Amino acid sequence: MTKRTDTQSPAPHIADSHELIRVHGARENNLKDITVEIPKRRLTVFTGVSGSGKSSLVFDTIAAESQRLINETYSTFVQGFMPTLARPDVDVLDGLTTAIIVDQQRMGSDPRSTVGTATDANAMLRILFSRLGQPHIGSSRAFSFNIPSISGAGAVTVERGGKTVKERRSFSITGGMCPRCEGRGKVTDIDLTQLYDDSKSLSEGALTIPGYSMDGWYGRIFKGCGFFDPDKPIRRFTKKELHDLLHKEPTKIKVEGINLTYEGLIPKIQKSMLSKDIDALQPHIRAFVERAMTFTTCPDCDGTRLSEGARSSKIEGISIADACTMQISDLAAWVRGLDEPSVKPLLTALGETLDSFVQIGLGYLSLDRPSGTLSGGEAQRVKMIRHLGSSLTDVTYVFDEPTTGLHPHDIQRMNDLLLSLRDKGNTVLVVEHKPEVIAIADHVVDLGPGAGTAGGTVCFEGTVEGLRAGGTITGRHFDDRAAVKDSVRKATGTLQIRGARANNLQDVDVDVPLGVLTVITGVAGSGKSSLVHGSIPAAEGVVSVDQGAIRGSRRSNPATYTGLLDPIRKAFAKANGVKPALFSANSEGACPTCNGAGVIYTDLAIMAGIATTCEECEGRRFDASVLEYRLGDRDISEVLAMPVAEAAEFFAAGEARTPTAHRILERLADVGLGYLTLGQPLTTLSGGERQRLKLATHMAEKGGVYVLDEPTTGLHLADVEQLLGLLDRLVDSGKSVIVIEHHQAVMAHADWIIDLGPGAGHDGGRIVFEGTPADLVAARSTLTGEHLAAYTGA
Repeated sequence: MTKRTDTQSPAPHIADSHELIRVHGARENNLKDITVEIPKRRLTVFTGVSGSGKSSLVFDTIAAESQRLINETYSTFVQGFMPTLARPDVDVLDGLTTAIIVDQQRMGSDPRSTVGTATDANAMLRILFSRLGQPHIGSSRAFSFNIPSISGAGAVTVERGGKTVKERRSFSITGGMCPRCEGRGKVTDIDLTQLYDDSKSLSEGALTIPGYSMDGWYGRIFKGCGFFDPDKPIRRFTKKELHDLLHKEPTKIKVEGINLTYEGLIPKIQKSMLSKDIDALQPHIRAFVERAMTFTTCPDCDGTRLSEGARSSKIEGISIADACTMQISDLAAWVRGLDEPSVKPLLTALGETLDSFVQIGLGYLSLDRPSGTLSGGEAQRVKMIRHLGSSLTDVTYVFDEPTTGLHPHDIQRMNDLLLSLRDKGNTVLVVEHKPEVIAIADHVVDLGPGAGTAGGTVCFEGTVEGLRAGGTITGRHFDDRAAVKDSVRKATGTLQIRGARANNLQDVDVDVPLGVLTVITGVAGSGKSSLVHGSIPAAEGVVSVDQGAIRGSRRSNPATYTGLLDPIRKAFAKANGVKPALFSANSEGACPTCNGAGVIYTDLAIMAGIATTCEECEGRRFDASVLEYRLGDRDISEVLAMPVAEAAEFFAAGEARTPTAHRILERLADVGLGYLTLGQPLTTLSGGERQRLKLATHMAEKGGVYVLDEPTTGLHLADVEQLLGLLDRLVDSGKSVIVIEHHQAVMAHADWIIDLGPGAGHDGGRIVFEGTPADLVAARSTLTGEHLAAYTGA
C-alpha cells in the first residue's frame, strides 16, 4: 500500500508569473498617461463613447508595439520590404504576445480580387479541378483567371562542352484567363456621343471631354495635325478621318515649328483618365468617366472571367465557374459529396474552409463575389476565417467591433467564435459597443468619460457586474432598452420599387413611404443593401451616405473635408487685408521647414521611420509671419486647434462672426462630432467618426431623401440617442430618411419597418414584413420581430 504524505505543493514556476499584459503611461492620440493591466488567455472588451481612446489603446499601442517587435525579429533585408512602424508613445509595455489584428479595413477593390482568392478557397478548388476535372486541360494554372495563356518560340544560346550552341526552343503556358475581358468578367465600352457632338466641327467646340478646348494646346494639335479638316462637322468625316480622330496610334507631327506627338482620342483618354482609380479623379473628370464608360458583362465568358478551356473541364457535371458562382453553403455540401481517396486531404481542407464561412455567418456569399463589394463587417469576418482552424495558441487576437453589420440573430454565433478562440488558450481583445458582446467578457476596460480631449482616461476596470454597478456612462446605459413608439408619423407619399432583382432579390415589389423614418432590417445577407442601393435610383434629391472610406492624405482634416476652411480663410484675409492663400497650410502660408505638415517625417531605411514635431513652427504648420494675423484675438493655428463645439461659439458672434462657417460647425455638432478638433488628420478618425463626418457634409445638400447605411456603426449606447434625435430632426424638417440598420433601438424608433429574409443568400431576398414596429413586435413572425420583442421586453 502506498502511503499518502501531505506535502506542500511546489511553488509556482517563475514562467507562470507573466499572466498580465501591462501598459504603463500610454499617451497615443488622446490617451492621458493611462495604466492598465489586461489578463492573458481571457476575453477583454474595451468600451467607451466614440472617440474616448479605445482604438488608440488597443490598436495604436498594444497591437502596434507587438507587430513592431515581431518585425524586428526579421533580417534587415526582409525589414526593408515591410512597413516601418514607429514605437508607440508609452512608458512600459510588458507581457505582450504575438498579435493578430482583424480590423474593419475594407479589402482592396482590385477587380481581380474575389472572396475565393482572398481566402485560398480558389487555390484549393483549382488544384481539385486540375486533378479530377474531365477532360484534363492542364495544371492548376489552367483554372486561374489571373494567368493568361502564352506560347512562344525562338533560338536560345546554350554553353555545352566548351562550345556555344544555338538551339530552337518553344514553350507554352496554359492559363485560365478569358482573353476578351482579361480575367475581369466585364468589358468596357466608350459611349462616343459623350466624347463629341457630331453636328459640330472641331473648331466649333465639338469635343465635350474635360480639358480638351480648342483654345489651348489640344486645339493647336487638332488644327495643325493635317489628318482631317477641323472646320468640317464630325458627322461628315470619312472613315479614315474618323479613325484618325479616335484611334490613331502615336505619330510624330510638327505644329507651328514644334515637334509633338499626335494620338487618337480613345487611347489618349484611356491613358490619362480611364486607367486611373475612379475615386481618385477630380469630381468633373469622374462625372465624365461615369458618363462615357459603360461596363457590360463579357460576352465570351459570361462574366465568369475564365477561358473556354477552363469552363469545359468538369467534375460530376460542375465546372469551376459553376462552383464559384454557387452559394458557399451549397458548395460546401457539394464538396462533402465528392468521394475520391487520391485527393482526400485536399477535400478535407477545402471542406473545412467552406464550413468556416457557414459557421461565421457568411454562407450566403459566393467565391466569385468581388472583395471590394463586401461591407466592413463582411470583410472582417472573411479575414477571421483563416484564424478559426488555426493550431496557434497563446496569441493575442484583436477585433474591431466584430458585430458590425450583424443582425441580433447572428451576434450569438459571433460570441461563440470569440469564446472558442479564448478557450484555445488565446488572449482576445475586443473593441465593442453592443451590450450582448460586453456581457460575455471576462474583463472590461471602460474608457472616457467623454470623447476627444474629454476622454483618454480609464473610468472602470473589472467584471461586467462591476461595470453595471459602476457610475460610468457605459454602466448607466448598459441595460437601456428603447420602447416601441406609441404613435408613428403618417407617410406623405411612396417611393415605388418594382421587380427588384439585384443580387439575391427575388422580384421584389415594395412601396417605401416618404416623409417618415423607414428602417430596412433583416439578417446579414438578406438583401437589404441590394434593395436600397440597387433599386433606389441615385437621382436628384437622393443623398446616399455609405460606409466607404474617406479619401484623404495625412494633410486632410475635418476643416478641409467639409469645406469649412474656405470661409475661415476668407474671414482671416478680410480682417487683415491680405490674400486667403496665406491661411492654408497646403499653400503660401505653410511653414517652409515642414511644408505645412507640422511634423517632419524621417525615413531611417531599415529602422522604423519617425515623425518629430517641427522645431520651426512647433507643430502649428504655418509660417511665423502668418501667425501675426488675427481674427477675434485668435491666429489661424489656434482656430484649427479648437474643438468643433468651441469653434461654433467662436464663429457665431462678435468680430469673428462667420455665418457660413457657423452653419458647417453646427452640422458637425449635430452628428455628435463636437469633440473633434478642426485640424485633426482624417487618418486618425475611427470608422464611425468618418461616416458621421460624411453625413454632416451631405446634410448641406438639397436632398429630399436620405439613405443611411448602418449609421450606428461605432456608436456608444449613449450616442445612439443623439443620432435618433438627429434623424427625427431630419424627418421633421420635411426629409425622408431610409436607414439600413440592425440596432434594435433604431428599429423601435422607426415609423415604418421593412423586414427582408427569412434567411441569407438564396434563402432571403423576399419581403417578410412591412408595417410599424408595434405590429412587428405583436406578430413575432420573423427573426427580427422575435429579437425586437425580447429587446423591448414586450
